[in-house]
Amino acid sequence: MTRAGGARDATRASSGSGAGSPAVPRVLSIAGTDPTGGAGIQADLKSIAAGGGYGMAVVTVLVAQNTRGVRSVHAPPASFVREQLDAVSDDVAVDAIKIGMLGDASTIDTVSRWLDETWPTGSAVRPPVVLDPVMIATSGDRLLAPEAEHALHDLVGQVDLVTPNLPELAVLAGQPVATTWADALDQGRRVSASTGTIVLVKGGHLDGDLSPDALVDAAGRLGGRDMVEVPGRRVATSNTHGTGCSLSSALATHFARSGDWVSALETSKRWLLGALDRSDELAVGHGAGPINHFAELWDAAGVTSGATTPGPATTEAWWNGIRDVRVAVDELDFVRDMRDGTLDRAVFEHYLEQDSIYLERYARALSRASQLAPTTDEQAFWAQSAAACLDVELELHRERLGGAVSTATPPHPATVAYTDHLLAVASGASYGVLVAAVLPCFWLYSDLGERLLAARHATHPYGEWLDTYADPAFAESTRRAREIADRAAVEAGSTERQAMWDAFRTSSWHEVAFFDMRL
Repeated sequence: MTRAGGARDATRASSGSGAGSPAVPRVLSIAGTDPTGGAGIQADLKSIAAGGGYGMAVVTVLVAQNTRGVRSVHAPPASFVREQLDAVSDDVAVDAIKIGMLGDASTIDTVSRWLDETWPTGSAVRPPVVLDPVMIATSGDRLLAPEAEHALHDLVGQVDLVTPNLPELAVLAGQPVATTWADALDQGRRVSASTGTIVLVKGGHLDGDLSPDALVDAAGRLGGRDMVEVPGRRVATSNTHGTGCSLSSALATHFARSGDWVSALETSKRWLLGALDRSDELAVGHGAGPINHFAELWDAAGVTSGATTPGPATTEAWWNGIRDVRVAVDELDFVRDMRDGTLDRAVFEHYLEQDSIYLERYARALSRASQLAPTTDEQAFWAQSAAACLDVELELHRERLGGAVSTATPPHPATVAYTDHLLAVASGASYGVLVAAVLPCFWLYSDLGERLLAARHATHPYGEWLDTYADPAFAESTRRAREIADRAAVEAGSTERQAMWDAFRTSSWHEVAFFDMRL
């Protein structure tokens, strides 16, 4: 079985959130079960719902397991799996498919035939398909017989995106398990080239504080690029049961909404980090517990998910809490090349174009902070900061770009994701949470500007930009923004204080993604 050729590739752009797609995408999970609800189909349905989709499920394997491990597995006949698949597709339009544990070669072949027979080449566009190739247990044990592994490798060539962990990626690439990020990316390229499928390379099994992910496509269909990396941090928790299931189903859901894999990964990764951060609140089981799929939704609804520890009460504690973010910023190629003045001019101009788009939307969030501020002094500060975005910093960008920023310049997914986050907070959160959300743009830039200024010299090609963010007036604005945030945090209750910390941390990781966006 192989990918359905150029005809399918040519129509892929119209299979996401186009004119015929519903507001709520209908997403089908084809996978095994987990009676404790943390992995498999149960996790998929939660992930789909958390991403704004309607989840459907076809059971391939019944698994007796809990947070401590698997006890037994029962596979229904492949013919019954086909009956389930047909029952769904005969009645419901499917907007995206996530495939998880399939169990054996017979079931893999059944799913493969169903895909080709339900959406044959040249007919209706096949919905996007994400495959989480369940092949290797956490212990390292192989879960599939050799003939099933061979069938699964063929299935990889039929799907749009495959999301292996590093041991599974090694099996697909026919190599030892990667021990470095560079080796993992190389294996991703090999698998993409041999199968024609986009590969999500995940860094979660590597050591270190960072946990990057990358989309790799040998055909260069990622906006003309063959690799897009999304930075991330490692969450200190043992509650990671079902992480791969949850991420892959979230990707299918968000791609059905956006039609863009990079945007889908950025959105899914942000959600997953929040779900991992809040996983300890659930207290499910005595082993590796599940992630908190609905943390964001419960926060929005004012529902507490169990006993929580209030977030830090000072911005100094927030700053210490994002050490991993600050390390990630310093390790970005953009920052290193900016420091030594070797940054490609086209990359810098692309950054300025996106920053100009960002500043206009950021100014709206600052204006909303001015409206919500409890004192005239704070109202004036946020209003003046909004004006500075539009009148001072934006003008600098226009001068550097040799004219006004083109209204035709499309916002990068990282720009959209960051500003959507800020505007969502501005429209529905408290004043304190909004202040926390806008603070990283002050603080991270001011901190970076001060440190980069040490590399400033008379002929530095980006000296003017460095001067702007290392300017004493900007440092004073950052100090004032911190002072306001500190007061709001001290006055906040435990729930709002936690929301402030979450908003600050989320915006900080958006800053990393914004610096790291590619042309």
